[in-house]
Amino acid sequence: MTATRPASSSAPTDSTRPYDLAVVGAGIVGLAVARELLTRHPGLRLVVVDKEPQVGRHQTGHNSGVVHAGIYYQPGSLKARLCVEGAAALMAYCEQRSIALDRCGKVIVALGEHELGRLDELERRGRANGVPGLRRLDGAQLREVEPHAAGIAALHSPNTAIVDFPAVTRALADDVVAAGGTLALGREVTGVARRAGTRPGAGEVVLEHGGAGGAAVAGGADGAHAARAGAEPTVARRAVFCAGLWADRVARAAGADADPRIVPFRGQYLRLAPSAQDLVRGLIYPVPDPALPFLGVHLTKHVSGDVLAGPSALLVGARDAYEIRRVRPGDLRETLAWPGTWRVMARYWRSGLDEMRLAASRRAFGAACAQYVPQLRAQDLLPGPAGVRAQAVSRDGRLVDDFVFSESPDALHVRNAPSPAATSALAIAAMIADRAEGALAL
Repeated sequence: MTATRPASSSAPTDSTRPYDLAVVGAGIVGLAVARELLTRHPGLRLVVVDKEPQVGRHQTGHNSGVVHAGIYYQPGSLKARLCVEGAAALMAYCEQRSIALDRCGKVIVALGEHELGRLDELERRGRANGVPGLRRLDGAQLREVEPHAAGIAALHSPNTAIVDFPAVTRALADDVVAAGGTLALGREVTGVARRAGTRPGAGEVVLEHGGAGGAAVAGGADGAHAARAGAEPTVARRAVFCAGLWADRVARAAGADADPRIVPFRGQYLRLAPSAQDLVRGLIYPVPDPALPFLGVHLTKHVSGDVLAGPSALLVGARDAYEIRRVRPGDLRETLAWPGTWRVMARYWRSGLDEMRLAASRRAFGAACAQYVPQLRAQDLLPGPAGVRAQAVSRDGRLVDDFVFSESPDALHVRNAPSPAATSALAIAAMIADRAEGALAL
């Protein structure tokens, strides 16, 4: 277990001196929340707790790197508002911190007339959400933007960008440490309890940790210069849980509702061979199925210069199934015991079969990509990275399609924050900070 703190920190290290606030989760959302609250409340005794030895190890470190513009989301939804606000804030932050960001632009391509109605709806949503620079293209205009793309029409979002989200997350972690916060990494939360506080009428949240201890680190977010430390509980007056793939588990431990449940979907990417990368200038996306919260197989430029194809969306047996064969019995039991899982499978079994075919066959994957860039061939696709999406599924089998936040005594919970959560992180943080100042009386 690893704790990281600035050398000058006077933050408490035992249960007799509680923190003012504990943030559980050192992904981009958790660290953005911590940074926002430390900015608003200098001197706040704050700790960020995470089970991994480095920040941003899960959804933050395994996504496509796209800064979404806000086209897809239902006007008035949290995703719509927070994505547009968050993208603007993220771009400004990257400029401030000299983090590479490329406004390479994105086209959402209709292959035939049967998709024009859905493209119309996406255009309506994008304009209602205030997406900057959005414009409709015909086939000839599409090929001016993406010369090798096929399609009869498209939406062009010139402000859609790509960024290295792990680099953003490391910068946020440095901001937290510089503001006097503590990073307690390698400290898995295995239980959550409440107890009477040291002051009359005040309660405390106790985060219990398993294992034999971790490492105390002065400064930085990479787990260097470690020394052994104990696994004593982390105690705070209030807590904010931003636990991503494990959000439902810690929420239940804290006394929150069991609904919705996180069901893990693995997304496999392939990588275009260097000889084929010039076929894609920016981002090429399909018109998505409105019944699903996934965007379909697309082609995505990355800040490294790579071009990724994918992802698939396959239900898996572990919440960290970056290797497809990884199965964790506890994760699998929870997924299969949830009534919503079976209702999702019954409702979307045809889509599930399609995803299994894509995951099993590079030829099928190549054919899906070649619909949009006909010059692509299966041999142009090389092995690529994989991620796991923390998809909230309700008891009645709905794939929850908006951000979900809830409360339990002395705590706030981010219950569903898949894409575009990374894009929206700074806006989510501002909203969570507003709620914390009210509900948690910070």
